[in-house]
Amino acid sequence: MRIAVLGAGAVGPAAAALAASRGHAVTLWSPSGRGTAGLADSIIAEGALDGRFPLRIARDLADALAGAEAALLAVPAYAFPALLPLIAERLAQPLLITPAASLAPLALAAMLESRGRAAPPIGAMSTTPVTARRLAPDRVRILGIRAAVDMAAVPETAAPTMGTLATALFGHASPLGGSVVQAAIGNANPIIHAALALTNTTRIEAAEHWPQYGMLTPATCRLMLAMAAERATLACALGVAVPSLEQSLHRATGVPHGPLHAMAAAIAQGGAEVPGPTDPASRYITEDVPYGLAVALWLAARQGVAMPVTDAVVTALEALWGRDLRANPLLEGLRLGADGSAGAARL
Repeated sequence: MRIAVLGAGAVGPAAAALAASRGHAVTLWSPSGRGTAGLADSIIAEGALDGRFPLRIARDLADALAGAEAALLAVPAYAFPALLPLIAERLAQPLLITPAASLAPLALAAMLESRGRAAPPIGAMSTTPVTARRLAPDRVRILGIRAAVDMAAVPETAAPTMGTLATALFGHASPLGGSVVQAAIGNANPIIHAALALTNTTRIEAAEHWPQYGMLTPATCRLMLAMAAERATLACALGVAVPSLEQSLHRATGVPHGPLHAMAAAIAQGGAEVPGPTDPASRYITEDVPYGLAVALWLAARQGVAMPVTDAVVTALEALWGRDLRANPLLEGLRLGADGSAGAARL
């Protein structure tokens, strides 16, 4: 297939390499242009996937989408407010959003509706098909290729088709997750990353090198599991199911199921360690809190579900970082029905 990958940080180029390795023709576009600076006609991957893979660099969004049979949006969630309106003006092909944080598929569908445009199917992936780090302009390290990624879609009836598309592009299984709401809260990263940031704040501030899985200590895991229990209660109130943290970790790394801290220790001992963030501007805070945990709290308030531990974590991180971590323009004016549909309102 001809696929446009929108986003050129780490996940976009890694997903592009994975799709190219499976025989697809990939065009890569960077919204700022910085992500494709220094790239010509290929990307080198190492780690879980090794080799040099061909791709085409798009001049702009119109060039990226021209002739594409499908598109993948792989940008940090904080880029959605500026980028989704641009996509709404030009989108004509099925679009996968990875991950579908902050109800972004519903927000995009509402933008298309407000413009009087027919919406192509929008796939909501609960997480990314790969985990990756950008090593150089033309090189990416793929830390892991996921075995399964839950899939939902707008409209909901398109979920099987979008799951088949994602599997064809990236090879992972695409179990149906029910609704976009499930995809939005089913990603384990906001819980894991926020708890790690809270319990390792001084390491982040001091720019220390620290092992992410090595710091998933029993105490930190208890905090994560308490937040996960609140998320499960919210999911039940919304009529959806979400994978446990243990299931998510198994899918991401292949480590056998067990207590969360034991799984993390096994990953660290197995040599698949991931360094923790060393910059207070890390997406662990700037993305995963306002576009992850804050969305869960927004949904919980509308369902009358209490999430005191999650709320306390966000409050503590706001005090530590000295900024509002709940502001999310994607949620402004989004009318969410009981069936998971969204109206245009001000979007």
